[in-house]
Amino acid sequence: MMRGLFRRSRVFVLSMLLTVAFSCAGEARSALVFQTDFGLKDGAVSAMKGVAFGEDPRLPLYDLTHEIPPYSIWEASYRLFQTVQYWPEGTVFVSVVDPGVGTDRKPVVAKTKDGRYVVTPDNGTLTLLADSVGLSEVRVIDETKHRRKGSEKSYTFHGRDLFAYTGAKLASGKIAFEEVGPLLKGDVVRIPYQKAEVRDGAVYGNIPILDVQYGNVWTNIGEDVFGALKPVKGKMYYVRILKDGKEVYRGMVPFANTFGDVPEGKPLLYYNSLMNLSLALNMDSFAEKFGISSGPEWSVEVRPGK
Repeated sequence: MMRGLFRRSRVFVLSMLLTVAFSCAGEARSALVFQTDFGLKDGAVSAMKGVAFGEDPRLPLYDLTHEIPPYSIWEASYRLFQTVQYWPEGTVFVSVVDPGVGTDRKPVVAKTKDGRYVVTPDNGTLTLLADSVGLSEVRVIDETKHRRKGSEKSYTFHGRDLFAYTGAKLASGKIAFEEVGPLLKGDVVRIPYQKAEVRDGAVYGNIPILDVQYGNVWTNIGEDVFGALKPVKGKMYYVRILKDGKEVYRGMVPFANTFGDVPEGKPLLYYNSLMNLSLALNMDSFAEKFGISSGPEWSVEVRPGK
C-alpha cells in the first residue's frame, strides 16, 4: 500500500511540475530591444536593463545600438526603420534619444501596422516608421501608473524611470497596449525630408544615413522608384547631391551590381542591403572624398546621362 501511495505521490508531483512549466512557457513575453545615444562608457544602459530585469527576470533583453550620435533624433529614427521589420511581431523597442527630456514632449508607445511596439519620446523618432510601415495606434504613457516607484522627483533619466519601465511591463505581458494610456491626439512629430519620388524624368530622394564603416552614401530611393528610369548595368547617370538646397557634388556615375564592377577608386551607383540606391567608391570612401554627410537636410537627384 505504501509503495502504491508513493508512486501516486510521485505522479502527482510530476504532473504539478509539468503544469507549472507549461504555464510559464505559455505566458505572453516578448523581446525587449534597447536603442540610445548613451554609449557604453557608464552605467546608464545597465541601469535601464536592471529596471527591466526587475520587472521580469525572464525577459529576453537585446541591444539595437547605443552609439547613436548624441541628440541625433534623425539617426534614431533611421535605425528603427532599418531594424524593426526583422524582429518578430510583438517585439518591444525602447528608443531613447531625448534631448528634450523633462520638457513637455510626450512619452509614447506606438504600435506599428505590422505589430511591433516602440516606446519613445514623441520628438521625431517615429518619423520613418510612420512613413514606411505605418502606425496603427499611438498611446501617451500615463506617468501616474507607469513610472518607476520612487522616481517622481527625477526629471533627466526618463530612459530608466519611464521608458524602460513601461517597455518591460508591456513586453512581459503585465500590461496590455491599451493600458499604456490615452490615445495620442493628432499625428506624431515628424521631421521633414525629401521623400523618394520620380519627377520630370529624374528620381529625387534623401540621404538618410551613411554606411559609416566604408563611407558609402545610402539614399531612400528604393528599387521600385529608381526602376522607373529602367536602369541597366553599366549605364551612366547624372548625380547631384545637395545640402539645404546647395550643390555639394555632381558627376556621371555608372549603375553597377557590385563594387568590383568598376576599377578601384572609381564611383558607382548600386543597391544596398535594403535595396535602396547608393553611391560608393570601390575601395575608398565616397563620403570622405566629397564631403558628404547624411540627415534630413541632404538630398539627391539622379537622372539618365546623355
